[in-house]
Amino acid sequence: MSLRFGILTLSDRSAKGERADASGPALADLIRAQGWSVAKQSILPDDESAICTALTAWADIDEVDVILTTGGTGFAPRDVTPEATRKVIEREAPGLAEAMRAESLKKTPHAMLSRAMAGIRGRTLIINLPGSPKGAVENLQTILPVLSHAVQLLTDDPASEKSH
Repeated sequence: MSLRFGILTLSDRSAKGERADASGPALADLIRAQGWSVAKQSILPDDESAICTALTAWADIDEVDVILTTGGTGFAPRDVTPEATRKVIEREAPGLAEAMRAESLKKTPHAMLSRAMAGIRGRTLIINLPGSPKGAVENLQTILPVLSHAVQLLTDDPASEKSH
C-alpha cells in the first residue's frame, strides 16, 4: 500500500531561519525509502493555534494519510504539540505513543520526558515525534510495521482483513 505523508516540523528557531530543519528531511528520507510519498512538508513555530490550523487543514483536505509532527513534545514552556494535537483529533491512538516511548526507553531515560501522542482525525493518522533527527527517525522506525495496516483500517480498505 502506498502511503501519503505530511511532515510538520515545529520549532521557533527553524521557523525563523536561525537553525536548519534536520528532522523533517530525515523523516522524509525514511518515508521515501519505504516506497511511500511525502505530499506536504512545512515548518511552523511552536504556536498552538498555528499547529491546530495546519493539522486540521492537512487532515481535512484528504491529501495525506499520515501526518508526522516533529518537535514540541517535551517539557519546555513552548512545547505545545501534544496540546494542539489533542484539540484536533477525534480519537486517540495511545498504543503508538506507548510503543515509541517503550522502545526509546531502551536507549535513553529521557524518553520518560516525552509527552508525544497519536490520534485520528477523519481518515488521517496524526503522530507526534521528537524534535531531534535521531529521535524522530528511531521513533518512526518503531511504528513503521503497523502504519500500512492502520491506514487500511482508517480508509475501510477491504484488504485490511487479510493482514490480521
